[in-house]
Amino acid sequence: MAVRDLDDYPWDAVAPYAKRAAEHPGGLVDLSIGSPVDPTPDIVADALRAATDAHAYPQTIGTTDLRAAIGAWYARRRGVPGVTAAEVLPTVGSKELVALLPLLLDVTAGDIVVHPRAAYPTYAVGANLVGATPVASDDPAQWPEGTKLIWINSPGNPDGRVLGVAELRAAVARARELGAVIASDECYAELGWDGDAVDAAGASSVPSVLDPRVTDGDRRGILSVYSLSKQSNLAGYRAAFIAGDADLLARLLTARKHLGLMLSAPVQAAMTAALGDDAHVAAQRERYRARRAVLRPAVEAAGFRIDHSEGGLYLWATEGEDAWTTMGRLAERGILAGPGHFYGEHFPQHVRFSLTASDERIAAAAERLRS
Repeated sequence: MAVRDLDDYPWDAVAPYAKRAAEHPGGLVDLSIGSPVDPTPDIVADALRAATDAHAYPQTIGTTDLRAAIGAWYARRRGVPGVTAAEVLPTVGSKELVALLPLLLDVTAGDIVVHPRAAYPTYAVGANLVGATPVASDDPAQWPEGTKLIWINSPGNPDGRVLGVAELRAAVARARELGAVIASDECYAELGWDGDAVDAAGASSVPSVLDPRVTDGDRRGILSVYSLSKQSNLAGYRAAFIAGDADLLARLLTARKHLGLMLSAPVQAAMTAALGDDAHVAAQRERYRARRAVLRPAVEAAGFRIDHSEGGLYLWATEGEDAWTTMGRLAERGILAGPGHFYGEHFPQHVRFSLTASDERIAAAAERLRS
């Protein structure tokens, strides 16, 4: 498959619904794509400004300070001690990594790439780009022979599903039976809300695929992907990283050097500052918690059933009708959501509500849903 063979960008199909929603007397409430609206923390912006004398080429592998900050963050925030400089690699946001990982790992035509049933579409895009076959499955027992790469996502996008330690162990065990690399997209890990996704103090306790309870200390064949877009409002910075199997990361590093996939020096400095400061993460989490507390009961009061959604930035909801019909009725109320059709063929009756809108817009959506 060539780049020219990729499907049209799916969000273009939402434009008519956005136009209709914008005609509402109270204006548009955009709960669709999920782009952060809150300010970038001062500590991060200050670090970026201080590093603008970036006259030399940045290192693809990342600065010593950044790699140390990533390792310290895994130990402090994810319960994964001992992540070394050889086990981390910064990336230009997480989307390019998701799309390019099959290529960088030499996945080829005839191979299989597994991804969740309710899935961020870029997992399948990356498989299609190299001629591999994407397979949507949440059950490790059903992952087929010939699988070379497995994507798991916890908390999930769009469904907010959180995988516990036992589920992660089963996924890793099956990947090793198949001889496949398993990559866990964990970009919403700081945003656990319900059940086992939070600890006794109410903080997020979403486990990582690199957790020693999952790996038994053996990280071979395992990768963890993380982005600062959500926890730190750095979507515009394109700030992310991957960690895990040092041998796999060495292969990725070599390929990324050849392709020029390096993170700018000022962004590396900003990432280092962001990873070292937990206060702004706690503040942002509280903003999303408060918005969720307003939006969720209103969605349910409007007749929706919310599935999973125990973590992440979204409510995954259905009224039992085709998502495009739901999109039309929401647009009449000035609300724009994301149709389940965009996240695979298995959930045509779901829509995704994002929490990434201002307090005022979330309150407006709740009022309209209740009316």
